[in-house]
Amino acid sequence: MAIQRSTSVSSITGTGYYTLDRFKTSMGTAGTWTQSQSTDVPTGQGFANSLKMDCTTANGSLSSGSSLAIQQGIEGQNLQYLKKGTSSAESLTLSFWVKSNKTGTYIAELFDGDNTRQASQSYTISSANTWEKKTLTYAGDTTGAFGNDNGNSLSLNFWLVAGTNFTSGTLQTSFTSNTNANRAVGQVNLADSTSNEWYITGIQLEAGSVASDFEFLPHDVNKRRCQRYYQQVVQNSYLAGARANNTSALWGIKFFTITPLRAAPTIDAGTYQYYYGDAGNGAISSSVTATSVVTDDSGVTSRADSGFTGLEDNEPVIPVANSTIGYDSELWLQMFIT
Repeated sequence: MAIQRSTSVSSITGTGYYTLDRFKTSMGTAGTWTQSQSTDVPTGQGFANSLKMDCTTANGSLSSGSSLAIQQGIEGQNLQYLKKGTSSAESLTLSFWVKSNKTGTYIAELFDGDNTRQASQSYTISSANTWEKKTLTYAGDTTGAFGNDNGNSLSLNFWLVAGTNFTSGTLQTSFTSNTNANRAVGQVNLADSTSNEWYITGIQLEAGSVASDFEFLPHDVNKRRCQRYYQQVVQNSYLAGARANNTSALWGIKFFTITPLRAAPTIDAGTYQYYYGDAGNGAISSSVTATSVVTDDSGVTSRADSGFTGLEDNEPVIPVANSTIGYDSELWLQMFIT
C-alpha cells in the first residue's frame, strides 16, 4: 500500500483521502476516527502493512443517515474484460484479510456508478482480535455496461457503520437497481465504542468465481499506479518557470508529473515563494489558489490569479513551493445515492 499523504491522520469526522493511496473514507455522523497505516498483519502471508481504523469518539445512537465506509474506485476502461451488461458477464471474486475486536456481520459492497446498480455480500468476523481471510463472490451482471473511459464505474465499499437508511430492507446480494435500504443490512456499528478498531489488508478483486493467490506487485509499479491519481510537490521544490500575468498573478506554472494523471486535477491550495528573472527574492504568498489550465502526458500547467505582490507584468518567474502542494485526480465516488 503506497502512501503519499500521511501515515496517520486523527480527528476524522468526514469524507476524504487521508492516508493510504486510492482508499477513500466516506463518512457522515459516525463518530471520530484515527486512520493509519499499521504494521499489524496476518502472520506468514507476505504483507507488510494494513489499513487501520480506530474509533476515538463513539456514536452509539446512529442517525438514520449515519455511514462509514472505506472505498476504492475503478475506472471503466479497466473493467471492459468483465463484459458487464452482456449475457457473458463475468463473476467477480473479492478476497481480503480482516481483523477487529468487534465480532459480527460486516458488509462489502460493489456499486456500479454508471448504471446506479449494486450488490452486497456479508462476511462475519468470528474471533475478536484475530486475522481472518474472507472470500466473497458476486454473480456477473448482464444489465448495464461500464463506460469505456477514465471515469469511476465501479466502487468497492467496505461498510463499518450504517444507519437505518441503509439497513432497513433486505440485503441485495446480486446486482440490481440501487435501493439504499438494501445496501448494508446487518452491518454492525463499529462506532459504538472507543475500544473498537478495524484492520484490513490483502484486498484483491478479480474476475471469476475462485480467489487466486494475492498478486504482489513490485513497489515501483504499485506506486506509479497510485501516482495516476495523486502527486505532490513537496516544500522547497522548484516548479518550471512561469510568467507574471499582472502584478499579482502567475500564469504557466508547470508541474512535470512522474506519471500522467488520470484527468485534470484539483490543485490543493498551497503557498509559493518565487524568484524574479533578475534573481531577486520575491515575497512569500500566504494563500494561493491555483487553477488547472492544461493537463497532458508531461504534466500540469496551472495559474494563480491572485495572491502575489510586487510582480511586473510579463516578467519571468521561478516558483518554489513554500508548502506541500497536491495535484488530486482521484476518483471521487458518489457513495450515497438519495
